[in-house]
Amino acid sequence: MLELTREVYDDVVAAGRDGAPEEVCGVLAGEYDEEHSVAVAVHHTANAADDPETRYRIDPEEQLATFEAVEDAGLDVVGFYHTHPAGPPEPSGTDVASAAWPGYSYAICALDGHPYLGSWRWHGDERGFEQEVVRVTA
Repeated sequence: MLELTREVYDDVVAAGRDGAPEEVCGVLAGEYDEEHSVAVAVHHTANAADDPETRYRIDPEEQLATFEAVEDAGLDVVGFYHTHPAGPPEPSGTDVASAAWPGYSYAICALDGHPYLGSWRWHGDERGFEQEVVRVTA
């Protein structure tokens, strides 16, 4: 399960709307657990993909700096987020091929119509992505 505060959820949706038609991305921070992570902060990153309208990529140096900022704040990295401005509300083939952090949440905010934020845990094996429950709290 991925639990998000209302502020984190709203921040991801707003960033996606503001960044459209490009995908936006970032790191979710809070309390990590393999079964139930809680995101209390979002760290937006630049989309370094060659084609940011259909792909996302976090620059490795920016990712490392973001991880350090999360840890400096006394939080854990709980996963990543990106948006699908016009795509499906689930991981694309490109998302599956580029996943690299087993056990972490990959939240996707689809913006085609009413915003939908779903999340998947990457297992790093033949199970691939497994959809998880998303709960938004006050």
